[in-house]
Order: sequence, then structure tokens, then C-alpha cells
Amino acid sequence: MRLFLVPVLVLFLAGGGGAQKLPTRDEGLFQSQVRDKALFHHSSVVPDGAEISGYLFRDTLKRYYFVVEEDNTPLSVTVTPCDAPLEWKLTLQELPEESSGEASGQSEPLEEQKQQVTVEEGQELFSYKGNDVESYVSSSAPAGLYQLELLSTEKDSGVRVYASTTPASDQPYPELPYDPRLDVTALGRTTVTLAWKPSPTGARLGQPLQYCVVVGQEHNFKSLCAVEARTGAEEAFMSGPEPGRDFSPFDFGHFGFASERNDLGRDHRAGPRAPPPAPVRASRADIRKVCIGNKSTFTVADLKPDTQYYFDVFALNAASNLSSAYVGTFARTKEEPKQKTLELKDGKVADVFIKRKGSKFLRFAPVSSHQKVTLYLHSCLDAVQVQVRRDGKLVLSQNAEGVRQFQLRGKPKAKYLIRLRGSRKGASVLKVLASTRPNKQPFPSLPEDTRIKAFDKLRSCSSVTVAWLGTQDRHKFCVYRREVAAGYGEEQRRREQNQCAGPEARKKSEKVLCKYFHSPNLQRAVTTETIRGLQPGRAYLLDVYAVGHGGHAVKYQSKVVKTRRFC
Repeated sequence: MRLFLVPVLVLFLAGGGGAQKLPTRDEGLFQSQVRDKALFHHSSVVPDGAEISGYLFRDTLKRYYFVVEEDNTPLSVTVTPCDAPLEWKLTLQELPEESSGEASGQSEPLEEQKQQVTVEEGQELFSYKGNDVESYVSSSAPAGLYQLELLSTEKDSGVRVYASTTPASDQPYPELPYDPRLDVTALGRTTVTLAWKPSPTGARLGQPLQYCVVVGQEHNFKSLCAVEARTGAEEAFMSGPEPGRDFSPFDFGHFGFASERNDLGRDHRAGPRAPPPAPVRASRADIRKVCIGNKSTFTVADLKPDTQYYFDVFALNAASNLSSAYVGTFARTKEEPKQKTLELKDGKVADVFIKRKGSKFLRFAPVSSHQKVTLYLHSCLDAVQVQVRRDGKLVLSQNAEGVRQFQLRGKPKAKYLIRLRGSRKGASVLKVLASTRPNKQPFPSLPEDTRIKAFDKLRSCSSVTVAWLGTQDRHKFCVYRREVAAGYGEEQRRREQNQCAGPEARKKSEKVLCKYFHSPNLQRAVTTETIRGLQPGRAYLLDVYAVGHGGHAVKYQSKVVKTRRFC
């Protein structure tokens, strides 16, 4: 049985007075007419078995029509609101007996049939008000002229209408499972994992089916039409990555192009892929969307911590391009772990440990007014990044290695927040001191070159001679030695290179000597020392510590030396 498709504007032959017969649902003719955009644009006639798009102006009633010729015809009408809630009503006007076309083979022009509807209101079959996708279904619809009235009272809105007299065989909308809810199976600070039960349509009917995931921050969507209306994209979805190619559809700076990293999400339970949709155009940054093939679980990544998101999944029939919406859900990502802030006391050294790639926050709040703050930082291992904010304003951002001193301009009642970011190589150990009182530096001043040089020509079977640089400030230098295995290498030395481990951590038997040294002339700030009492053919690890006025020591770079085996 047929539900006819012909625009009102071409019901009459151009230049002729005779009425044009309504065409049958011939597949070839149907496809030809569908491709004729001039024919279908702004049509008020609903085609049989195809979805049409329309646009409603606010408070302006719009009508669509279709004819069912014979009684007991199956009928399905689906209306999909896009931008706003709609009011719609379906009514039936019985066809006059002489208009059935059985005797003459001619059907009454639809324009005349429409005029009869204005005389009689007809029988109301169904009405609805809201923004849900709603359908009218009848297994035995009577013959007649059907009128669909649509009204948008909130704003101008898009709408989609689908009607069919063969709904059982068409089945354009994917069937949802018995439990159409979308579940959140894992929740993190920046990721959410979703899972849903697969649609029976793909397995039972063998139709090309894929799932599209939508992520927003305002509300859930009840149709893809609503998503497209929000994003303004005619083709609103991007396919998942092909095998061997990674990209991030959420990277909107490269939206629609391959990216060098796959950071949108991680798919699970891989299976055969449906054909990918067409490439997409950029869309609103607060709505993320991607089609992932026929998988039924997906991990959304790159989310913000402690933020509520709304998640929707749509089953899309790639053959008909029609979709069904699962019951959406929402979830709030986990908060960032709260950082404990260490309070610094004026003039007191604080020991700080930072995990690999981690951060630590320190707070300094001087109790008295001050003109400047001196920040001393001793990075015991690798370089760290230091940032200082005064009352929320960034005043310092640098990388620091070894012993560093920073001068900060003070303000009355100012508070300082110090952020230390650790190394990527490993954990970081630091000593930090903040002071508002100008006094002697707690840490010793060091030269730029903190290596220990060994003189090979002065090496003997029982002694070695070494030298190191000093500064213009007078400091105490302590030398320690420790015998190591012959295979002691650079990697072991590097692991033990903790500049903050002072002489107090060494055995008394390892101490060689302590002496004071400085030179007003930096060009001559070099001191040498001969270490005696060593064994022939042995390897020794030498350390030099510079001790500051406050008793804090800084170690030079360790040096491995070997005595001669034969003399």
C-alpha cells in the first residue's frame, strides 16, 4: 500500500489544466525524485519511507500532508524536534468515494483534497507536546488524507518528519536493546568510560550499524538532529581512527585531520568496523562527538577535573542515515588531589621531597612589614622549576639547579606561594629557605664549575693530587674518600650525587681533612690537596663539601680516582 510523495507546487502540469496523477512508490522513480532537490525543497508532502527536514518559524503553524489510498494500511509517523519543544497533531480526513481512483485510474488532485480539509476539521488521531522523538503507529490505518500540523512556540526550530506505509520491512531506525541505558563503568579525573548494550538491529538484520558518542557540559541530547542543530554542522560526526592511524577528534585545532597522538579516548572490545562517515567540519568547543564503529564501550579522555559532563550514545543506521538515542547519563569527573602546602618560617631551612614529575607548594607569610624577600633554593639532584606568586601574581618562574638565590620585592602583609615542580628523570630533593632579614647567606656560594680535577702525572701508588675551584667568600671545605670496586662507573656515581647529603652522613674513617679557603681574585680561586695513605691499584671515590655560615653543606661533583698498581 502506498503513501504518496508529490509536492503541492508541482501537482499540476506546467501550462496544462489537467491534474497530475500521484506517482506510485516505484523505487526507481522514488530515487529520482529524491535526488531532485528542486522538487522536494520546501515540500509540504511527506515522502513514503524517507525522512524530510523542515524549518518552523516561531508561532507559525506548518502543515504536511500524505494520502493513504486503501483501508487497513500499516502506518508509522515519527517527528523529531531539533532546536526546541514542538506541538504537533495528526488528523485524518476520509477520501470521497469517487476520489479513490479505482474506476478511472486517476486520483483526485491533492490540492482539491486539501481544500476539503478546510471544510471539515477531520478526526484527530494523535497529538504531542515536548522535545522527545515521538511516533504514531497504526497496524491498520484507514484510507484518507492525513494532515500533520507542527508548531514551535519557543523559537524558530528545525524538525524532521518520517512516514512509512511499510514500517515492518523498512525498519529505518535501529532497534534499542531491552535496557537502553548508558552506563558509566569507570571514572577518573580526566577520563570517563562508557558502556551500553548493543542494538539488535546489526546482528539480526545485518544492517550497517555504528555508534556515535556525544559529550556536552549543559544537558543531554535526545536526537542527532538536536546535536547537529547545536553544533551547526550538517555532517556532525567523525569516524574513529583507522588501523595504524591515530588522531584526536577532540583536538579542535586540527578537527577533521589526523593528529600525531591518540588522546581522545581508548576503545575496547574491538570488532568489525562499519564504513566511516564523511569528514566533518569544526563545531562548538563545548560539545564533543565521534563515531566509533560498532563497539559498545568507549573511554572519553582529556576532560577537566571536577567537572560535570553529559554523555549520549546514538545507534546510527548507515544505510538509512537514521538513528535512535540511548538513555543518556551524566557524571562529574574526580577532583584533583588537594596539594598540602608547607609553611615556611622566616630564616628556617625546610627539607622538601618531590616525586618524579610531581609538584610541591610552599607558603611564606612574613609577620612583619618588609621591603624584600630573599629565597634560597638548593636543588640536591636534578634541576627543578620554581614559580613564586605574590598575592596571586606571578613574580618568578625559572629553572633552578644547585644553589640559587632569588630577590623578591616585598609588600606590606604580602603572602608568597611557591610551587616547585620536580624533574622528569626522577625524584627531587631540595632545601628551601625564605627570609626578610638581610644576613649572611645560609648556603655556601659555589663556583659555576663544581668538578674535582685529578692530576694524572702526580698520581702514585699511595696518593693522588686533586684541585677544585673556590669563590671570593671564605668557606670551610672538607674532603672525604671511600674505596670503591674497580667496576664503579659513572651511573653509580650519578645515583649517589646528592648535594644535600652533608659530612654528617659520612663515616669518620672516610674524612681526609677540612680547611678554609677563599681568594679575592677569582682567577686564582683554586686550591689543591694531596690525599695520602692509599693502597696501590685501588679505586677511590672523592667528595668535597663546602660548608656555609649556617652549617649547611653543599657537595661538589664526586670524582673517582685510581692509584698506580706499580711504582
